[in-house]
Amino acid sequence: MTIFRPCIDLHQGQVKQIVGGSLDSEQEELRTNFVSDRDAAYYASMYRDDGVTGGHVIQLGPGNTQEALKAIQTYPGGLQVGGGIHSENASEFLDAGASHVIVTSMMFDRNGRFQRSQLETLVQKIGKARIVIDLSCRRVENGWRVAMNRWQTITDLGVNAETLGDLANYADEYLIHAADVEGKCEGVDEELVEKLGQWTQVPCTYAGGARGLNDLERVDQLSGGHVDLTIGSALDVFGGSGVTYRECLAWNRAQQAN
Repeated sequence: MTIFRPCIDLHQGQVKQIVGGSLDSEQEELRTNFVSDRDAAYYASMYRDDGVTGGHVIQLGPGNTQEALKAIQTYPGGLQVGGGIHSENASEFLDAGASHVIVTSMMFDRNGRFQRSQLETLVQKIGKARIVIDLSCRRVENGWRVAMNRWQTITDLGVNAETLGDLANYADEYLIHAADVEGKCEGVDEELVEKLGQWTQVPCTYAGGARGLNDLERVDQLSGGHVDLTIGSALDVFGGSGVTYRECLAWNRAQQAN
C-alpha cells in the first residue's frame, strides 16, 4: 500500500520548498516556492503528534545541521536525516534520534563515479538497517541516472532494476527524488514511479511533482502499492493549495485500515 511520507527540507537553516533543478550554488536566484516562519522542530512535533512515521529531513547544503538535529531530537525514531552524511558523522545523527541516515554523495567520488567501498564501510559502522540510500535522479537519454551535489552532478550510476537489486544489500529503504520535476507541482514522473514499483526490493519513497491527493492514488496504482509518496510544495503546511496535510493523514489511516 502507498502511504504519504512527510518531509522537512532545510536550506540555509530554514525550512523551505525549492524547485529542485534550481539548486545550483552558482545561480544567483534560487527558485523557492515557500520559506517557513516555523523551525524544523515545529514540523517534527506535528508529525510526532500525528504519528506519521518514515519522514525525511534533508539538508540542502551547509548551515543546516542545528535545525536537522532539532528535528530528530524532537521526534526520536520518527525521522530520517540526509544531506552531507558520511561514515564519520552518521552516528552523530543516529545518536541524536534519527531512525536512519540517508546517503548519496558519499557513495561517489568527485567526478560522480560510484565507490562501493564507501558504502561497505558505512554498513560495517552502523548496519544496513539504519541506512536509506538516496537514488534521486535526473532523466537521461536511456532512462535515469543518480544525481548528487544538490542534484547538479549526474553520476555514472543508473536507476534501474540492476542497481536497485544490487544496493538492496546495503539499505533498509530507498528515497528517490525526481529532480527534474521536484517542486514544480506539475505531476509525478509516472514512468519512473511505475518502474520503481517493479524494481524495488525494499521500501521505497518517491518525491517530485506531486500536486494533490490524486497523486497518492496514482502512485498506489502505478507502483502496485510498493512505493510511498512525499508531497512537499503542494501541501498546505508548506504554502501549497493542492492538498491538505489532514487529507494526507486521512489517506494513511484509510490505507492502514485495509
